Amino acid sequence: MGDRQDNRVVSFDSERLILVDEMDREIGHASKADAHAGRGILHRAFSLFVFNPAGELLLQQRAVAKPLWPGYWANSCCSHPRGGEDMDTATQRRLHEELGFTCPLEFIYKFQYHAEYGDAGSETELCWVYVGVSDAPVRVNETEIAAWRYVKPEDLDREITESPEHFTPWLKLEWQRLRSEFANRLPGSDEPPRRQREA
Repeated sequence: MGDRQDNRVVSFDSERLILVDEMDREIGHASKADAHAGRGILHRAFSLFVFNPAGELLLQQRAVAKPLWPGYWANSCCSHPRGGEDMDTATQRRLHEELGFTCPLEFIYKFQYHAEYGDAGSETELCWVYVGVSDAPVRVNETEIAAWRYVKPEDLDREITESPEHFTPWLKLEWQRLRSEFANRLPGSDEPPRRQREA
């Protein structure tokens, strides 16, 4: 979808990720490779759900070269703050690196999860979930994203129910909670997303 693309490499195994305890207190750093090896090491992450003004969610299909969950459909953008980087800086950096735009984001909640991808590694994350709205044109980074599309919330509900194996574990966890516990914080509710703020 669309013909605006970018091919810069923006992910590196040597990136310094922020290790945290279960209370999200910073306790050190590890390379991205080490943080995801084996059963993983708990580290801080973020997950962004960006909607268009019509209330459709931007989904991305992960590039086939990704070591974890290649080719699976995920939410708009997911990544990690790097050592010394706050969430505001990290989320806007990654939006621009992967999708070619930035937008205001509202922090919704954070949660801890663990998911293993066979013998390739794991996600062991304390993840901050954000929602935003943007009408900016999308410029995908083809080293990160194989395809992208907008989907109506009710259609995503149906797709996940009918074909859960096509979606990343974090998308399924986060979407279910957004729809059940935070529906009034999603676009189309009486309370639209506000500017980003941290917990």
